[in-house]
Amino acid sequence: GYGMKIMIISDTHGKHENFIELMEQTDRPDMVIHCGDVEGGEYVISECAGCPVEMVAGNNDFFSMLPREREFYIGDYKVWLTHGHSYHVSMENTTIKREAVAKEVDIVMYGHTHRPVIEKEKEIIAINPGSLSYPRQEGRRPSYVMMELDQNGKAHFTLHFLHQESVNAGKVIRDK
Repeated sequence: GYGMKIMIISDTHGKHENFIELMEQTDRPDMVIHCGDVEGGEYVISECAGCPVEMVAGNNDFFSMLPREREFYIGDYKVWLTHGHSYHVSMENTTIKREAVAKEVDIVMYGHTHRPVIEKEKEIIAINPGSLSYPRQEGRRPSYVMMELDQNGKAHFTLHFLHQESVNAGKVIRDK
């Protein structure tokens, strides 16, 4: 459907407090996508999301019943969801992007690196929301990505941080 909001998260590693906090401080999305390394958080995340949830198993989800990868549609976009560790994403993401193009999907969503990526190329869109629990990028702020479909069904992606700092009247305030 158009006007959809999809929240993309990853690598919560059994630490769900940040996701619960995030759901309390944001409008409920139409869908939540988890790119793996849930580590036992499946039930909590599904319950707390209160909307359809897509999840895959990561390299630390040893006893999980989750699939290793999923393909599904969001509006007109075909999405391939996989954790990414099988595609050397810690080194580079060209392999996973090549694989995504070969699979004839529009968007690949992955995790594993704990570093956010939003790359729109001619053939493929690559999204990694980073980690909501153990961020590794510069500044180390827990991150997630929002995907929004506009009235024409076109996807827009924005990177968000859990404790968004905004500068107001010369001093930093924290939105809680």
